[in-house]
Amino acid sequence: MGDGNESFFQETEHRPKQSTIEAENIPLIDLSPILTTDLSNSSPEITNLVAEIGDACKNWGFFQVINHGVPSTCREKIERASKEFFLQPTEEKRKVSRDEDNPLGFYDTEHTKNVRDWKEVFDFVVENPTILPASHEPHDMELMELTNQWPNFPTNFREACEEYARGIEKLSYKLLELIALSLGLSSKRLNSYFKDQTSFIRLNYYPLCPIRHLALGIGRHKDPGALTVLAQDDVGGLEVKQKTDGEWIQVKPTPNAYIVNVGDIIQVWSNDRYESVEHRVVASSKKERFSVPFLFSPSHYVMVEPLEELTNEESPAKYKAYNWGKFRTTRNLSNFKKLNVENIQIYHFRIGDL
Repeated sequence: MGDGNESFFQETEHRPKQSTIEAENIPLIDLSPILTTDLSNSSPEITNLVAEIGDACKNWGFFQVINHGVPSTCREKIERASKEFFLQPTEEKRKVSRDEDNPLGFYDTEHTKNVRDWKEVFDFVVENPTILPASHEPHDMELMELTNQWPNFPTNFREACEEYARGIEKLSYKLLELIALSLGLSSKRLNSYFKDQTSFIRLNYYPLCPIRHLALGIGRHKDPGALTVLAQDDVGGLEVKQKTDGEWIQVKPTPNAYIVNVGDIIQVWSNDRYESVEHRVVASSKKERFSVPFLFSPSHYVMVEPLEELTNEESPAKYKAYNWGKFRTTRNLSNFKKLNVENIQIYHFRIGDL
């Protein structure tokens, strides 16, 4: 939901298929119980909510949440700032362009003549600076700092971004705790992995696309982090690959809702109980689209592997451990073509036939 081939992580699909269907929307979950009740409380409301979250993660890998506690003003500010930034002349936006050394800031595909992904983006990290390995080499222990770069206009751009980051981060921790409970774990079981988080937020702008049949807003992909929490406008365009039959389902926009999807890390932690699901964004020839995904990811030094509580002799671990920081750096290098590095996936760590 949050990534494109021009950035950290992506598997691309060159042309949209025509098999997309209008169907029931992904699950819509009311989070109001968490606004008044602690998750340690085993009330019927919390118990039912945890069950809903678990069902959505297992059957869809995607769901929407309402009554989530993120102030509407927080979202309005970042959406307004995002529009003001992207609607500037391109030369102004490119003053904060990202590059191989710092993958934070602005990027557009227009000047690359790449019509696979029809979009512009601006990325910033939640923890500034964010620490990542400098190299994909296993024994190279050198680290690098990713530091946000901010445009001069809009004048409130940085303030809006940082305020939004804290609001959506709080929601993401609540979602993480609900998912932990749904797996039979303690609510705080996964929190420590995010002490020095590598999470980032992406501002997406999808201009009108006159060659819609040749391009996608974002090609089909899975998100490699833990969770993605998406704010989107009323234009729509997000499509999810349904687990039951492989059909692409259009996600209908719900006012004031956030769309949540399970990433690869949750899939590995849960030992395949929950699956990261393919999704894409179709381009539009009628109306421009804006969206803001928050990609919730753990510390660079975290070793990602199936959780001990969820494995046993009958259900052995399905993945070997991998270092999240090295994984992310490898993806970063492969996408920028700085090195001839394979775009690594979690299936590379899958343990043979089980």
